[in-house]
Amino acid sequence: MHHIESVTLDELECWHFQHGQAQLLIAKQGAQVLSYQVGDEPPVIWLNEKAQYKAGKGIRTGVPVCWPWFGNLAMNPQSVQAMRHSDEPATAHGLVRTLEWEILEIDDAGEALHIELGLPHLEGGLPGWPHDVALTLSIRLDTQLHISLTSHNRSDIPVSISQALHSYFAVSDVRKVQVKGVDGLTYIETLDDWKHVRQTGDLTFSGETDRIYLDTPQQLSIVDPDWARSIELSSRGSRSAVIWNPWIERARQFDDMADDGWQRMLCIETANVMNDIITLEPGASHTLGVSIGSQRLHG
Repeated sequence: MHHIESVTLDELECWHFQHGQAQLLIAKQGAQVLSYQVGDEPPVIWLNEKAQYKAGKGIRTGVPVCWPWFGNLAMNPQSVQAMRHSDEPATAHGLVRTLEWEILEIDDAGEALHIELGLPHLEGGLPGWPHDVALTLSIRLDTQLHISLTSHNRSDIPVSISQALHSYFAVSDVRKVQVKGVDGLTYIETLDDWKHVRQTGDLTFSGETDRIYLDTPQQLSIVDPDWARSIELSSRGSRSAVIWNPWIERARQFDDMADDGWQRMLCIETANVMNDIITLEPGASHTLGVSIGSQRLHG
């Protein structure tokens, strides 16, 4: 059985779910998972202690939903840019992370808790983005955390989107962790003129990192020796991943992150970006998803 209660963080209404030993905190704004932790184990999703919970402002923590474009719209493929019809500057990471979502359904089916959230007023599109696409976020909590974002094109024209589940993971010290599953992949080095580079070996961290990995496998993992665990990621509907850490100087520029906050987080964003964008024909649907769990390291 699950337990749910309403929680208010500054200006934002949130829901706190408990299912077995798992604790899950979700903000109504953006349908954003803010934290996920199992029992007395270290948290899996990073809850930024300096996050700001303000109406209409993106929250730098948890799992922001980036849709119908990711990052800077001007750096997206032309087909994604063409979906927007506005002379106003485009906000980073799309349009839905500051909107109020609602719970459509809660189903406690024995071993799993299923939560479905939606945007009630999306019919006909959004300001500057006039396309009738239904959007739902499904969360399943069992021995892992499963997040799925489904887009259904109800309009009579094709619609192109980029998107991401912008997951912030909690780590003991980012300087000591490794990301496995990226060896041999090509990535775009956004900090060096968007050059294409080939990854050699596991990814470790010694400075600011902002990379778009292409043709990624379904399985990636964050190996954290100090916490004797591996965070396991299994993606669906995605062939790209963004790996990001701001490091020292960039973190100091944020008013919603502690100066040393970069040490305790690592973003691996399950995404559809660059050549991996999604074009939905009329009536078509696409689901972007990730399953998140942790395993103890042995030996």
